[in-house]
Amino acid sequence: MSRNGTRGSNRRLDVRKTYKMLIGGAFVRSESGRALDVEAPGGQLLGHVCRASRKDFRNAVVAARKAASGWAGATAYLKGQILYRAAEMLEGRASGFQEVLQSIGLTPAAAKAEVSQAIDLLVYYAGWSDKYLQVFGAVNPVATPHFNFSVTEPMGVVAYVAGEKRPLLDLVSGIAPIVVGGNVVITLSTSRASVAAMELGEVLETSDFPPGVINLLCGLREELLGQMASHMDVNALVLQGGDAKEQTACREACALNLKRFFPKEVNEKENEDPYRILDTVEIKTTWHPVGG
Repeated sequence: MSRNGTRGSNRRLDVRKTYKMLIGGAFVRSESGRALDVEAPGGQLLGHVCRASRKDFRNAVVAARKAASGWAGATAYLKGQILYRAAEMLEGRASGFQEVLQSIGLTPAAAKAEVSQAIDLLVYYAGWSDKYLQVFGAVNPVATPHFNFSVTEPMGVVAYVAGEKRPLLDLVSGIAPIVVGGNVVITLSTSRASVAAMELGEVLETSDFPPGVINLLCGLREELLGQMASHMDVNALVLQGGDAKEQTACREACALNLKRFFPKEVNEKENEDPYRILDTVEIKTTWHPVGG
């Protein structure tokens, strides 16, 4: 007897994937129990993703804060090695990611190009991990008998709202410069892009990132954006896309705890840009007397 009740038939029900969120190094369902159906452009059901709640976001902030000091203190060499490992893992699953991107509407050529660019971008920022300090830091001439050094420091916990136009590349181009600068990140993906995000979570979880460094949520932008902007233990918000009204509301909410706010538009020419690392680091200047 087959599953649909007809004797002798080879037909079977497809097993649709239910994508969980990545919080604190574990794949979890939403505490609310809610989920969203994700459909292909033609209306075919692709699977289900969790619909993150504000409590899910708060849980992610706790996990990220717990991981922040350890990741900030990790060596530049280690950060670069882990990002490179993520590129290796993504390379090994390139064909699978191309299929995922095609299922959510990309052409075969566009899907292949996006996966390749995402891999290259991880390698690019891995290479910058031990070099950006020399570019953005300085030994400053001063008029007194002191050594004066300017060095970068991570801001801490960064929330990142990814766009939907380039489902995989928008995610990688936001996460990589944030974490290579020593920050931890909580990313929100929406609509069909969340399928690519949760697939990427499976790659990142096997790439040696410590638990809590990268947290991936999926849900509705309008439900979570206000919480992300106003949460008092988030140090910066990077927002991709959105209209002027949404950006103004986020800017006002971020001002409550002097949170840095960075609105971003999709710009393919800015993918490989070390100055994106500078967005979420601060410059600390240290004075030290000369002589003994």
